[in-house]
Amino acid sequence: MAKTKIAYFCQSCGFESPKWLGKCPSCQQWNTFVEEIIDKGNAAVPAWKPASTTQQRANKPVQVTDITFSEEQRTLTPDKEFNRVLGGGIVAGSLVLIGGEPGIGKSTLMLQLALNMPNIKVLYVSGEESERQIKMRAERLAPQPPEGGAIGSGCFILTETSTQNIFKQIEALEPDLVVIDSIQTLHSSHIESTPGSVSQVRECTAEMLRFAKETSTPVFLIGHITKDGMIAGPKILEHMVDTVLQFEGDRHHVYRILRTIKNRFGSASELGIYEMLGEGLREVSNPSEILLSHRDEPLSGITISATLEGMRPMLIETQALVSTSAYGTPQRTATGFDTKRMSMLLAVLEKRCGFRLAAKDVFLNITGGIRVEDPAIDLGLAAAIISSHEDMPIPFKTCFAGEIGLSGEIRAVNRVEQRIAEAQKLGFNQIFISKYNLPSGGQDKKRMDLSRYDIDIKIVSSIEEVFGQLFG
Repeated sequence: MAKTKIAYFCQSCGFESPKWLGKCPSCQQWNTFVEEIIDKGNAAVPAWKPASTTQQRANKPVQVTDITFSEEQRTLTPDKEFNRVLGGGIVAGSLVLIGGEPGIGKSTLMLQLALNMPNIKVLYVSGEESERQIKMRAERLAPQPPEGGAIGSGCFILTETSTQNIFKQIEALEPDLVVIDSIQTLHSSHIESTPGSVSQVRECTAEMLRFAKETSTPVFLIGHITKDGMIAGPKILEHMVDTVLQFEGDRHHVYRILRTIKNRFGSASELGIYEMLGEGLREVSNPSEILLSHRDEPLSGITISATLEGMRPMLIETQALVSTSAYGTPQRTATGFDTKRMSMLLAVLEKRCGFRLAAKDVFLNITGGIRVEDPAIDLGLAAAIISSHEDMPIPFKTCFAGEIGLSGEIRAVNRVEQRIAEAQKLGFNQIFISKYNLPSGGQDKKRMDLSRYDIDIKIVSSIEEVFGQLFG
């Protein structure tokens, strides 16, 4: 038997070393070297179909013009939000990684998907729960069987952690879709380390990748995350898969967000919104309705901003509270928004508009438990801050879409027509946008026809002009 050879690899940059090092000489990172087996000897047999068929085939270079291309086949699921984040459905042979905090609902989401896939044979592999636990959850997710058959008739449950045994059952069952819950619980006999280690996670993912590509069977991997919010395991894990989805939300709130981090078959900026109920996850088709509160009387410090997540326009409620500081150093806190950008907005308001905010406590909040990085909410946040500072409420049915520059100008934002249409659909009376969103006469761009909108569109160029129209 040949001796097993090992080497040490940096998980940040991939630098190889014959011995363990505390600091990587390539990327200067500490404690990133892990042991990897590079020669498994004669005892190593690939878990998914011996690789002799693929290793003996030698690929030849082909001109790009000679490559035949056909549109990838996608499988639509009953979950429209899930189809959205995947870019239009499940692609055959794709490997999808879903990460999220413990208890956020990853297993519930995937089991609900497996139970409701019509005319598709799904194998749900669980290494964390027993068959009876999964059965109890399945009955809770689908208490009423659909007409014409029992619920989950095409869903098969396998409680196994060995990849060799999993592939034996896959060959016997021949499923159309495989769900692994979770990748950190699997272990391969080719690696001597414990399940969940860097080597095991990498090897098991590589085996699943080979299986998915050779059989054109889509595979979903559920992954744990670390305390820093990153997916547990080596960073190369995210490079190996085709799609990375992040399931976010607060366990104390009912809403969950499925966000696309990486997608080789679609946009990487889409998100889906769900509501966690006792009978499972419910799709939220109109997120603007849940992100906007219904108030009976006007309140200061509350504005509505038109933001964009991927191709989906949303109207979100932005809240600000400005009060006199009771301590020596003013507090600056932002929930769902970048604190550094909040400091920049406060500096612009003080420098360009003359508001004395240096000795004030400022608190910002994005309702709904979501985090927004779209710069188009700058104008809405600035209006909320001044509204709270002057204790003057913003008129009802008014929304904002504009980025604020350091000189106080209102900069243009992308796809402003979608934002205007969303505000009009929800019954808003007026929206503030930048005049730079209107193409000039010398440009060959298509002019934006404002007459086709029933909403009152306020064209502004500076933040002083906005405050003049709002507060007089």
